[in-house]
Amino acid sequence: MNVTTHRVHAADMAAAPSATDFSLAVPRDERLPLARAWLWLALASLIVSGILSVLLVLSRTPYLQKLFPVADFFHVALVVHVDLSVLVWFLSFAGLLWSINGGTRGRMLGWSGWAGAALGTAIIGLAPFFGRGGAIMSNYVPVLDDPLFLGGLSVFGIGIALLTLRALLAAPRVGTRPDGQAALSFGLNTAAVATAVALFALAWSLVKVPGAIDAKGYYELLFWGSGHVIQFTYTLMMLVAWLWLANACGARIPLTPRIALLLFAIGLASVFAVPPIYLAYDPTAVEHRNLLTWLMRFSGGLPILPVALAVVIGLMGARGQALTAAQKPLRAALISSLALFAMGGLIGFLIHGSNVRIPAHYHGCIVGVTLALMGLAYHLLPRLGYAQPSSRLAARQPYIYGFGQLLHIVGLVWSGGYGVQRKVAGSEQVLRSTQEIAGMGLMGLGGLIAIVGGVIFLVIVLRAMASVAASNER
Repeated sequence: MNVTTHRVHAADMAAAPSATDFSLAVPRDERLPLARAWLWLALASLIVSGILSVLLVLSRTPYLQKLFPVADFFHVALVVHVDLSVLVWFLSFAGLLWSINGGTRGRMLGWSGWAGAALGTAIIGLAPFFGRGGAIMSNYVPVLDDPLFLGGLSVFGIGIALLTLRALLAAPRVGTRPDGQAALSFGLNTAAVATAVALFALAWSLVKVPGAIDAKGYYELLFWGSGHVIQFTYTLMMLVAWLWLANACGARIPLTPRIALLLFAIGLASVFAVPPIYLAYDPTAVEHRNLLTWLMRFSGGLPILPVALAVVIGLMGARGQALTAAQKPLRAALISSLALFAMGGLIGFLIHGSNVRIPAHYHGCIVGVTLALMGLAYHLLPRLGYAQPSSRLAARQPYIYGFGQLLHIVGLVWSGGYGVQRKVAGSEQVLRSTQEIAGMGLMGLGGLIAIVGGVIFLVIVLRAMASVAASNER
């Protein structure tokens, strides 16, 4: 442990000083095992979702799709893949960050939340093999209409509710003279508040959405409000990661702590419009659906552009600066995250109708968040007591993953221009023209490259964690 701590301090000293130190210290007390546990759960969700992603890409790739004549296979795999790679991965990483950020209060509450989330995740992953429910491709949280899967999802939700409660109870105070650490702490606090509002929206919808309607309509209405709100949580986490990674790379970020606090507050402010929307309109009303869509589209992105510009300016100012081996993966992840998130945002303006441009937009934004968290995982590993991932492969992994996702997105946008529908695969996916086949072929190639990049990430991180565990056993 002493060697690891020494290396961490050496890496921190090698970084050029920034105008504001946007970073958080990792506690060495009883919060550390809890943070590690959330990291393990996050990685487990990526491992299972990665296996499913291979089958998903193959089931939509021209010619290879004939190997998957049963469309239900694609849908069942897609449900579990999406829930694990987005919902479980992001909220488990939130658990890691909130464990680092919060005080020591509510320790047992934190472990209870982790236990519930871990048990729920295991049930979700096993449900396709033991349950018999059909796939319902509801937005934000697709489900299998099966008691086992729905039970696992409920247990996971209870775990996240306990996690969020602890994050709010243990949230550190910002103070009247905030520094960079206080600014990031406030950013993580706002993410916890957004998650609490998302849980409120889910609970309200559970009470108000009539169960007599068809299953597809029921789950679409059930998760519509909470699904929109939880996007604010993901975005606020990404902004924290951008500032933290830029700082770790030695960039001088042209933001004061007070301005950063203001931007995080703006990102959260829109969330408080959600309860009035629920009070004004029933979840089944068209106005309810439209207002939540408008809120996310026009309000959720307000702080993103200023923070992104500040980070880009800081990176450009540090272009000639020599990076240590530990900093190179962080810079690669940050640049890739900025690029993919920007791509996803721009594609949003091209959406017309229901085609594969919608998942292209969604993938760009989600992958932008994922890359930011991947970079933060690299940075946090030695601070959590594990080895430092500083190999050349670690420095290239974000570019491999990001490039694959870029090809995947471009292929979807290309195909969407020719009307290729979303949420279909196998024999249901009818590709008539050469352009459609080429676009979806590019999508398949990019998806496979991205899978390779994801596997590399998991190998690097698991090796770093296993090497320290092995040394401790000796």
